[in-house]
Amino acid sequence: MRDRLVVLYRGNRPPATARIESLADAVYATEEELPHLLPGADVLLAWVTITPAVREAWPDDPQKAPRWVHASSAGVDSFLFPALVDDPHVVLTNARGVYEQPTAEYVLGLILALAKDFPGTWEHQRRREWRPRPSDGITGRTVLVWGTGPIGRAIARLLRAVGMRVSGAGRKSRTDDPDFGTVHGATTLRSALTEADYVVLAAPLTQDTRGMVDTPVLAAMKPGARLINVGRGGLVDEEALVDHLFAGRLAGAALDVFAQEPLPAESPLWDMPGVVISPHTAGETTGEREALVELFLDNLSRHIEGRPLRNVVDKRRGYVVDETHLV
Repeated sequence: MRDRLVVLYRGNRPPATARIESLADAVYATEEELPHLLPGADVLLAWVTITPAVREAWPDDPQKAPRWVHASSAGVDSFLFPALVDDPHVVLTNARGVYEQPTAEYVLGLILALAKDFPGTWEHQRRREWRPRPSDGITGRTVLVWGTGPIGRAIARLLRAVGMRVSGAGRKSRTDDPDFGTVHGATTLRSALTEADYVVLAAPLTQDTRGMVDTPVLAAMKPGARLINVGRGGLVDEEALVDHLFAGRLAGAALDVFAQEPLPAESPLWDMPGVVISPHTAGETTGEREALVELFLDNLSRHIEGRPLRNVVDKRRGYVVDETHLV
């Protein structure tokens, strides 16, 4: 069985294209070409994921829509549009398993950079200034990881390993979680915010989480705390964050994702002291592209053979719930 596969790419195609083409009749589409190539396809591999192109190119006729869409990312918010979500015949999968550990390592690096003021040290080096000064420690500091999925859990495990006190924030409160210990729900979230030295955002972007870090949440955070966002930019009210940073209520922030990407040059976040900006690279590693292809190839073989797929997203919730799904 050979399925027609459309690969959405921008710039560089995925590696191992010969292996992909040995399993499926693959055609490659830029965002501009996608409306002409997507109708009638069996499978869409979205190598580009932060884009409205799939929503804009989605066929009006459900009979021409692909049966399976694979996103080469952990977040799938670009794919949660009504025509895809509401169609019970379309399965959405993601790249769960590729980004967890790299993102956790990145968060630890950001916490160290903020606590030790590495940006300040590098700036003094650039100016050839010798300026000894004390820095913060991280052992025993309190971290609230908002988002208890696989990425949040990897972050929690790594931060616990270096001696930080970690709890989680999720949909349901509990006190016996194997990675977080305590997970705070809506009733205890505010008290957890008042105690956290670091708040790390690792939640998916859904209708329920969009704008969840707003003025009341920022006001509830411990004075002098720091915010780290490796989830999605839409989780945060950026104007409110700028106000709280400017007022000095927060000691700083490390932001890898933004409501608009690339972050506009005129954004005040670029020049704010205590703020670390990175271009959505928390999960990127030198072997990332190969790992993404291996995951997709495994799922493509499963799809062709009629076996359950890995990483099936609950389209109503916006993240993976069950490990497998048969299409």
